[in-house]
Amino acid sequence: MSVLVLSAEEVEQLLSMDACIEAMAEVLASLAREELYQPLRFVLKPPGAAGLMGFMPAHRSGEPSAYSLKEIVVTPDNPARGLDAHQGAVLLHDGQTGELRALLNASPITAIRTAAVSAVATRALARPDARLVAIIGTGVQGKAHERALRTVLEDVEIRSWSRRSGGNAEALVREADIVCTCTSSSEPVLSLSWLKPGTHVNAVGSSVPWACELDAETIAAGSLFVDRRESTLNESGEYRTAAAAGAIGPEHILAELGEVLIGAHPGRTRESELTIFKSLGLAVEDLAAAELVVARAREQGVGAEVDF
Repeated sequence: MSVLVLSAEEVEQLLSMDACIEAMAEVLASLAREELYQPLRFVLKPPGAAGLMGFMPAHRSGEPSAYSLKEIVVTPDNPARGLDAHQGAVLLHDGQTGELRALLNASPITAIRTAAVSAVATRALARPDARLVAIIGTGVQGKAHERALRTVLEDVEIRSWSRRSGGNAEALVREADIVCTCTSSSEPVLSLSWLKPGTHVNAVGSSVPWACELDAETIAAGSLFVDRRESTLNESGEYRTAAAAGAIGPEHILAELGEVLIGAHPGRTRESELTIFKSLGLAVEDLAAAELVVARAREQGVGAEVDF
């Protein structure tokens, strides 16, 4: 048996943003139709450790069936070292035999598929005339989000802000039609008063219960859409903080993004509506992105086949 091994550079070369956006729309719709198995991730945070390790399994029973596992170490100090904060691998297994078929560097998969999902949410939930985008955070995810939103929005103007750039994000956010928060902050990075009516927000940076980019007031005021209800209730710092304050309950989650995509929920219903998409990142997204990369790698003869 051989295993296809793909480096970070090879994955980035093969996983184009436009193709990934369509793959994310397809897999989230499939998840909403209950065609995939998506359990909660398991997170290991050792006492005193600077980072954490996450394990994200997924399974598809349809043809071709497949198992996948992303193991990822998140190290917040890595950007200061010139490294992606996310380091790990995605493993693809044959759904019938269980044989390991491919091993892919997880960093570009995580960056590209996360931004691609935000692009899907923007396309589904933002006002049709939305053109000015504010991106809070200029790291790996901020840059990937700029690429993704340029893919789905025509005549778009994108402005980015980070703490290192100085000044204040408020003026930038106040003018924006779409706001993407792509930070590693454990505290809110914007206020409800900054958001004009009809804004769409992609809240992306926090994916653990102790991190929170949006405050309870913002979450309570917005129409909340998520990638997965179960994940949001258990893993979202934004949701859990607002719920603990008594500002919201489970019914505040209007729909999963996949439910909007298959027409089970209308999504935005008013031009003045504040829509919020809370992205936590799902293992089924890694599965779909990895399968797309592997298919292209085999077509183009990219990667190394290793006896295993």
